Amino acid sequence: MKLGDGVEQAIHSVTMLSCLQPGSTLSAAALAEFHGVSTSYLLKHLQAMSGAGLLEAVPGPKGGYRLARLPEKISLLDIVLAVEGPEPAFRCNEIRLRGPNPYACKPKASCTINVAMLRAEQAYRAELRRVTIADIMQDLSAIDDGSISARTNTFLAVNERKSAVGA
Repeated sequence: MKLGDGVEQAIHSVTMLSCLQPGSTLSAAALAEFHGVSTSYLLKHLQAMSGAGLLEAVPGPKGGYRLARLPEKISLLDIVLAVEGPEPAFRCNEIRLRGPNPYACKPKASCTINVAMLRAEQAYRAELRRVTIADIMQDLSAIDDGSISARTNTFLAVNERKSAVGA
């Protein structure tokens, strides 16, 4: 299974947004700069996550993005579904009914390949559902020698937009 680059960017962005002070935001441009990615491409995914209720888009000069839920309430699956959509990765097109020797009539049983692929996807989604942004932050904290938090804090000191709105 291959996920688009937007999923990685979205997960990293949500992780960064989880570091903000209450009521603060980061602009899409700041998030893109921090991660070295295209602002316009990232903005598309930030908007999708905002539409899915994961992020709050705040307008105005102190505007930007912030989490709409607690990090404990945002799973990796939430982010993947917001960016990639809810459709399964595997889509059975019933090719067993085509070709020079197809089934003579529509089969009564489901395609066993489709069943196996959907079962695998359910396991994959269950694991993504289990991992939250809070878990990611905890794992990151466990391996940080201080350099990751220093880099993040230095960036936030310059780019975090502090506001009393929504605090």
